[in-house]
Amino acid sequence: MNILSVASEIYPIVKTGGLADVTGALPGALAAHGMPMRTLVPGYRTVMAALGGGRRVVRSYPEFYGGPAAILAAEAAGLDLFVLDAPHLFDRPGAPYGDGTDFDDNWRRFAALGKAGAEIAEHGGDGFLPDLVHAHDWQAAMTIAYMRYANARSVPTVMTVHNLAFQGQFPASIFPLLGLPDAAMSVDGVEYYGGVGFLKAGLQGASAITTVSPTYAQEIRTPQFGMGLDGLLNARAADLHGIVNGIDVDVWDPQTDTLLPAPYGPRTLQKRQRNRQTVEERFGLDQDGAPILTVISRLTWQKGMDLFAEVLDRIVAEGARVAVLGSGDHALEGALLSAAARHRGRVGVVIGYSEPLSHLLQAGCDAILVPSRFEPCGLTQLYGLRYGCVPIVARTGGLADTIVDANEAALSAGVATGFQFAPLTADAFLQAIRRAMRCHREPSVWATIQRQGMKADVSWNRSATRYARLYDTLASDV
Repeated sequence: MNILSVASEIYPIVKTGGLADVTGALPGALAAHGMPMRTLVPGYRTVMAALGGGRRVVRSYPEFYGGPAAILAAEAAGLDLFVLDAPHLFDRPGAPYGDGTDFDDNWRRFAALGKAGAEIAEHGGDGFLPDLVHAHDWQAAMTIAYMRYANARSVPTVMTVHNLAFQGQFPASIFPLLGLPDAAMSVDGVEYYGGVGFLKAGLQGASAITTVSPTYAQEIRTPQFGMGLDGLLNARAADLHGIVNGIDVDVWDPQTDTLLPAPYGPRTLQKRQRNRQTVEERFGLDQDGAPILTVISRLTWQKGMDLFAEVLDRIVAEGARVAVLGSGDHALEGALLSAAARHRGRVGVVIGYSEPLSHLLQAGCDAILVPSRFEPCGLTQLYGLRYGCVPIVARTGGLADTIVDANEAALSAGVATGFQFAPLTADAFLQAIRRAMRCHREPSVWATIQRQGMKADVSWNRSATRYARLYDTLASDV
């Protein structure tokens, strides 16, 4: 079975978040199931630079959403790709979606990506004809709308929601420019609260809907987490599946990680000390043996970073040191930098993102804080498990599905892998941190929690099997 994946980013070529990690890892995971996957991505500058030679023109268009374009087939970073080469849409400096604010024409850019996906679904290319199309998030969702209203081939589709908060909502004035029939501007089409909803269109038309953890699949059916789409998701509940993400365990392997000063494994946890010393040096932390808690995150409300900033002084008062890597809301960045200035030697902050630093923090810190208000799956806690950096997480979404709370029963049974807290309040958050610090004062207990987390299967093996079964079921229904 040939699978066409459509996505706006893919690791290691272009990445802004966990979406790229998933779309980059899934093709390799599905290969074990005899399901070749090719991924259609936009021709950003970074993508075009990564292609090198060997690119092949699949289709070309003298006019495609405002300028000439072509669909290319190519290989890069071990991935089989289709690339929408449309310089007027994607040949821009900066981030994929805009620098600071979204590009005004993002609707046009990702409608074009969807149309290209539908063209490949219909006609194939480079010897590849899809048996199923898998679209990721709102940027790829219009693939399903264009297939639904224009394609003659009957090809099943999967719409994956990585974060329901990002929906691709645009004014109704863009509809005449999308090239869809008038019938599509309806409640069972692309219309959404009087405008055009890209993600809504994908959810409405997909053969099946997946999201990235079982708990999140249930949460988004409620008004609290449904972001205005809970009615639609409840109507499609029979087609909604929660499949937890995995991670690339070759990239994230503390025993072979070349980004670390000292690789280590479950039986050589003492080697983490050298990584810890490097964290202390890089973040200007006192070298006094106190536990180091880390945050590796977008600094946003969704990630609970306002709560973290609120309790940071109290975390320091508990005796912990803190190392932060992240960027986002400027007010939150300022609050964290101010805390670092107040608590020199106890709090270190690096604004931005660095893949090597993120690996170092997981390998050198004692615990990672993930106080998200909602979290479809989360990957940083999975990296934490893999690296013996014990997760302290809010009890929501994929965090609830992937971390076994260190309550008395779990500690006695030796199955605990981290600490959960609820509700999302300062007191509950601090209580979880205090529980973790009490366990940290007992080295044998802490090492057991670390090793149990490092044993957890956070690979794509089980998740890829679930995707393969879903694909098979959808294909058999055609």
